[in-house]
Amino acid sequence: MATVEDVRRIARSLPRTEEAVVRDRVKFRIGRIVYLALSRDERTLGFAFPKDERDALVAAEPGRFHLPGASDLRYNWVECTLAAVDEDELTELVVDAWRMCVPKRVAAEHLGL
Repeated sequence: MATVEDVRRIARSLPRTEEAVVRDRVKFRIGRIVYLALSRDERTLGFAFPKDERDALVAAEPGRFHLPGASDLRYNWVECTLAAVDEDELTELVVDAWRMCVPKRVAAEHLGL
């Protein structure tokens, strides 16, 4: 079971990441681009995810992943129930979301690619 502290630890370890509180929600961003956002109750994590793959992710595991609200469907975004993912899976989700938003050179340098 992943926790908010796991999210913070993983996200803060990634270059260029800033943590901010926006409208009572904790968000992690690179510049102005948000790639992670916790719900107000900190039970749900929204994260950057390719639009063309999200329906398959949600369909495969609807108890863990769900689409964002209607107003956010235009974004590359999906949400998960934080308690339903383990730390290894959380790490993969966070790093992949970060990679979508950071320059490729920065990701390659950090990940040793």
